[in-house]
Amino acid sequence: MTAPRLSALIVARNEEARLPDCLASVAFADEVVVVLDRSTDGSARIAREAGARVVEGAWELEGERRNTGIEACTGDWVLEVDADERVDAALAAAVRETIATSTRAWHQVPVDNYVGDRLLRFGWAGSFGTTSVPRLFRRGAKRWRAQRVHPGLDWTGQEGPKITRGALVHLVDRDISDMLRRLDRYSSAKAADLIAAGNIGTLRANVRRFFSRGFKSYVSRKGYREGGWGVLLALCTGAFPLLSYLKAKLEPEKHGGRR
Repeated sequence: MTAPRLSALIVARNEEARLPDCLASVAFADEVVVVLDRSTDGSARIAREAGARVVEGAWELEGERRNTGIEACTGDWVLEVDADERVDAALAAAVRETIATSTRAWHQVPVDNYVGDRLLRFGWAGSFGTTSVPRLFRRGAKRWRAQRVHPGLDWTGQEGPKITRGALVHLVDRDISDMLRRLDRYSSAKAADLIAAGNIGTLRANVRRFFSRGFKSYVSRKGYREGGWGVLLALCTGAFPLLSYLKAKLEPEKHGGRR
């Protein structure tokens, strides 16, 4: 019986500094597809020199560009990896073993999140970070929704057991300032999604989310074990929906809406 073919999919924009290490980490795949969204740096050249197939274009919505990448893959299975992520050797072996035997449509893979050189194992929650992502799937099983940030997912088929060996190493932020800039970017994109959906919510509901999500990060997800870093994660996790609402409410003209 022929072994299943694996496509590694990388979606990026102007990531020439981080793309080489990402590409090297997915070299075990049978095919590498790189989708470049409005990139003006050397990312395309770097990807082609590494043997990847490059798809270039311009997409306003994250869901649309990720679906374009999935459609470009020809393997039986697809592993999605972002430019700031690396597949470690143990996860690469586990992925190969999983696709050789799995009867299910998709699987979660573990994530190790780094801020600078520091591995933060606890406190990731909500839309600000996670320790497990559904990135390994049969081609045709996964479709992203048309949203700008953290788009929803539609699945065909059943979820299989989570992969437990190795990790997707996520270089999520360089430092605290980078984390806060990410919060600003994410909340701006989410504000645009809220305006486009025609329902930005209410101040009361989002104040509740600030406290409930912060509590989930710090207590339920054990962020307290990370000391001050856990406090920071809890604040960002709680602030994301509240900031998104406030931007959509107070500055709609900056995020695609009208006053």
